[in-house]
Amino acid sequence: MTNHSQPLRKTRIVKKLATFVAGLLISATAYASGGGALLQSGTDLNDRASLQRGAQLYMNYCSGCHSLKYLRYSRMAEDLGLTEDEVMNNLNFTGAKYGEQILVNLTPEHANQWFGKMPPDLSLITRVRGSDWVYTYLNQFYLDESRPLGWNNKLFPNASMPNPLWELQGLQHAEYGEPDKATGDRPVHGLKIEQRGKLDEAGFRTATRDITAFLEYAGEPAALKRQSLGVWVILFLALFTFLAYLLKTEYWRDVEH
Repeated sequence: MTNHSQPLRKTRIVKKLATFVAGLLISATAYASGGGALLQSGTDLNDRASLQRGAQLYMNYCSGCHSLKYLRYSRMAEDLGLTEDEVMNNLNFTGAKYGEQILVNLTPEHANQWFGKMPPDLSLITRVRGSDWVYTYLNQFYLDESRPLGWNNKLFPNASMPNPLWELQGLQHAEYGEPDKATGDRPVHGLKIEQRGKLDEAGFRTATRDITAFLEYAGEPAALKRQSLGVWVILFLALFTFLAYLLKTEYWRDVEH
C-alpha cells in the first residue's frame, strides 16, 4: 500500500507545481502583451468597509457572468459582518440558498452566443494574476469599434468582454502612438475619459480597489481569520519569551551562586 501511494503522491505534487508554473507563465505573458506597468491596488483586507463595498459592487456588476464557486453566501456574510437578510436581499440575485455557492444563472449556450465562451470563475483570479493585475485590468478598458463587443483593454488586449463598470467610469478612449512599421499596429500609449460616468476618477479608483479587495478575500477567505489569529500568536510568543527569560534568569542565579 505504501509503495503504491508514494508514486501517486509524487504525481499529485508534480501536477500542482506544473499548474502553478503555468499560471505564472500565463500571467507573465498577459502582462508582457499589455505593454505597461501595473497600477498599485493598495488593497487592505483589514478594511471591512472596503470588502463590503467590493462585495456589493461585484454582485451588482460582475456576478451576472462570473461565479465564485469556492465561496458561499453564508461564509461571505460571516466574514464581512453582514446579516443573512442583508446578503439574501441585497447580494443574492440568483435565488440560491443561504448556504450555497455563489454561482451564475448564465447558461453555456447563452455565453457562447454572446461572448464566444463561458466567462471564467473568478474565485482564484487574484491568486493567479495578482491583485495589482486585476486592479489595473478593471481600470484600462476603452472603446474599440474593431472589437466584436466594442471594447478592448490596454493591459489584456483583445479581451472578449465589455467593460462591466462603464456606467461608473464613463466612456474611455485610447490615445495611440505611431504605427509599427512591420505590423502596422498602433500601440496604445494612454487612456482618456471622454464622457464621465457616475463617479469621478478618484471615486472609480476606489470602487475598483474595493472590488479587487473583495476578490482577494474570495481567493482565500481564511486569510481574514489567519491575520486576526496572528496577533494572538505574536502576543503568546512574546509572553512565552518573557517567561523563558525569567526562568533562565532564575536557573542561572543558582548556578552563579
